[in-house]
Amino acid sequence: MVPTVRAAGPSDAAGVVALLRAARPHLVITPQVLAWQATGKPAERFGMLVAEAGDGIAGVARTGLLHESAEPGLGFVNLVVHPEGRRRGVGSALLAAAEERLVGLGVRLAYARVVDEPASLAFAERHGYRSGRRNVILGLDLATAVLPLAPTPPAGVRLVTAADLPDPRPLYEADLAAAADEPGDVGMDEISFGDWRAAYWDRPDLDRALSTVASADGVVVAFTVALTDGRDRYLSGMTGTRAGWRGRGLARLVKHSSLRAARSAGLRWAYTLNDAGNDAMRAVNAWCGYRPVAAEWRHLRTLHE
Repeated sequence: MVPTVRAAGPSDAAGVVALLRAARPHLVITPQVLAWQATGKPAERFGMLVAEAGDGIAGVARTGLLHESAEPGLGFVNLVVHPEGRRRGVGSALLAAAEERLVGLGVRLAYARVVDEPASLAFAERHGYRSGRRNVILGLDLATAVLPLAPTPPAGVRLVTAADLPDPRPLYEADLAAAADEPGDVGMDEISFGDWRAAYWDRPDLDRALSTVASADGVVVAFTVALTDGRDRYLSGMTGTRAGWRGRGLARLVKHSSLRAARSAGLRWAYTLNDAGNDAMRAVNAWCGYRPVAAEWRHLRTLHE
């Protein structure tokens, strides 16, 4: 059966979430997040395509602009195909439509997250995508984990939550400073406070009470951002430390505090994404008790010069 590809609508949200959760158990995704992505991040120009083959949704492609980078013309396309829809043309049809949309947005270089499994990697290669950096997805069962003893904050450093911040701008400034030399394919070096606020601070799955901030003299020096699905899943969206404050255990401090609060809040499954080349953060996550549960490769393809 030839798949039918179309733009997703509000009525597709539940089906898309079910597909994503089944294919990627570590994702923290809800219908509310999908609705917000479609309307709440104007700079990203988010668009979602679904493929139908028979009954229900057989695949989904999430697309948009990587607007955080100073380099123009960068976009993303992330495909998920139901196992029963594979080898039936669903992925190819979705990818063709997604790339057409990106070209229409002025994208010249498309990035894709590809699961680290032979079939998915071969599909990406056949369609002209070349591999970039590898990410490791780590998981932690908060119900059974024995968290290490809480670190002692350095002198002059105090812990607060993001909910305690009267103004999120100090967190924005710390985020940009920490991301300046973070390993990755695309840097966050061109995002205004307004766009940052729309993309991160106002997202519906941000749990400000679990997002933990270390501050010194009113300056945010380290932080960890917590995203939740409102049920049992928790994701470390970003953990960062300002360059001048590294080596003092602040990443361990904020992550430990957030994980402990997440467990107290009744959340069970904690996940985090780790660049395979970021040895410092891998050590922090191992100390917290995280263990690998999956991996993916960032792939890229030039759509036009």
